[in-house]
Amino acid sequence: MQLSQEICDLLIKKKLVSEQDLDKARKACAEKGGNLGDILVDMRVVSRENLMTVISEEFGFPPLKLSRLKIDPEILAVIPKKISATYQMLPISRIGKQLTVAMVDPLNIFALDDLKIITSMNISPVITTEDDMKEAITRYYEKSADEEIHAIVNDMESAHMQMVSEEEDLSSGDLLRITEEAPVVKLTNMIVGEAVKERASDILIEPMEASSRVRYRVDGALFERFNPPRKYHSALVSRIKVMSNLDIAERRLPQDGRFRIRIEDRKVDFRVSIVPSSFGEKVALRVLDKANVTIDLDKLGFLERDVQKVKDISEKPHGMILVCGPTGCGKTTTLYSVLKHVDAPGKNLVTVEDPVEYELKGINQVAIKEGIGLTFAACLRSILRQDPDVIMVGEIRDFETLDVAIKSALTGHLVLSTLHTNTASGSIVRMINMGVEPFLIASAVEMVAAQRLLRKLCDKCKKAYTPPKEIAQKYGLFDKNGKIPQIYEPVGCDKCLKSGYKGRIGIIECMTLTPLVRDLIYKQADESDMEQAARKEGMVTLRENGIENVVAGIASLEEVLRTTLGGQEE
Repeated sequence: MQLSQEICDLLIKKKLVSEQDLDKARKACAEKGGNLGDILVDMRVVSRENLMTVISEEFGFPPLKLSRLKIDPEILAVIPKKISATYQMLPISRIGKQLTVAMVDPLNIFALDDLKIITSMNISPVITTEDDMKEAITRYYEKSADEEIHAIVNDMESAHMQMVSEEEDLSSGDLLRITEEAPVVKLTNMIVGEAVKERASDILIEPMEASSRVRYRVDGALFERFNPPRKYHSALVSRIKVMSNLDIAERRLPQDGRFRIRIEDRKVDFRVSIVPSSFGEKVALRVLDKANVTIDLDKLGFLERDVQKVKDISEKPHGMILVCGPTGCGKTTTLYSVLKHVDAPGKNLVTVEDPVEYELKGINQVAIKEGIGLTFAACLRSILRQDPDVIMVGEIRDFETLDVAIKSALTGHLVLSTLHTNTASGSIVRMINMGVEPFLIASAVEMVAAQRLLRKLCDKCKKAYTPPKEIAQKYGLFDKNGKIPQIYEPVGCDKCLKSGYKGRIGIIECMTLTPLVRDLIYKQADESDMEQAARKEGMVTLRENGIENVVAGIASLEEVLRTTLGGQEE
């Protein structure tokens, strides 16, 4: 958005922008190109809404909320989709030769001139926000996913496609022919493409008695999205097998694979698991989209004090850092972020994973293959002969792997790994139960961190309320002044799939092994005693961490209570 000197002066006068920030933005504009307004927004100096208000007041462009309008299809046909998306504009009404157009940047003279030539009309611009414009273009110009699925199924019906039933024993050639027919390819691409657009972490394709069911896991919750006819299920599964280089003729045994496709100008990996069920083969796809993964300790959502603790421990030359929690709580992402923090040209970093989820530049990553004897423990022993400085073990599953990992930490290596336990103190007890001597744990382990992922409240629809006094006292819902603050609850809107939540952040409890905690490990104290000691030494529990996010308006109390254990807080 181009800004005149008058608008810049107005922004400064209203104290929305400082002269120093304006100078920085102008310098960035001169070096990189682009519009001054967009650069100010990208620098988070001013919001697009405030910028829109100032421009509206200065030039008299009426502000407009597109979501409140219902635009006639004949009016929409005046401007092609490509022009609308390129210039971020949408026609909303027409009277004779006068066309009213909503624009994100009504000061874009070139866009206005082009539109005047294309339509042979006089253009009257109004101003709207970028988010409103994107939603409107999607709503009016693009078919919904459900409509596209319906159209693809109709194509299949009209083509009289031969479908594969579970009882049929077709040749590999026949199966391959079916999976390469256009409607099957379109249906598969539609399902995986829509999952990426909706930020899904997993796709489940399940055979039911009368239909097939496609579900997406978004922000940790499952949503049913499509129900293709049951007779097309086998063709869909076979197509995924072809993409994953699996045996399309084998339908009795589980199979695992992966594939990579390009979606929206980026490559996205999918990890595939296929298992036979009573109604046919069930497919689970893990979406490994780097665009939705933040590998940076400062951007995972952890509180600053916890980030600093992890950084301080990870900068030690040797020892062990363990991250624990249930499946899908972000443990591997946290360890990747630690690797990125400690990575340097003078260090040799090696990972052992099952499988390798994300390829990290400059880091040696080894994938486990238990079928040929390449286990975590066997691989770890070999890696120790590769002169590593930092070793990441994807998961500790047995005593053998734990034993080698602990001895590696004691012999001058920084070892990072994960363990399936609920709390930080519980990890110590778990290791003792696995057969490791307490003195080895106390000597090798530097930190145990328990982690969870909290769903963030949707900014568009979250609703404020003041909690009752008894609830505030029970869970420690007080601000810095000791007063009960307003907190938020989920509502649900189109932006968040009616769930009330959009996106996730991490919460973590970091138990550093201080002399007091080490002493309790030597004595084989129980889990609660170790937790109490760690809290005295400054550890903040997952529940307390979550409550801080509730008070900050990021998460709901309901979500924190669902995700974390009560522990000492109740």
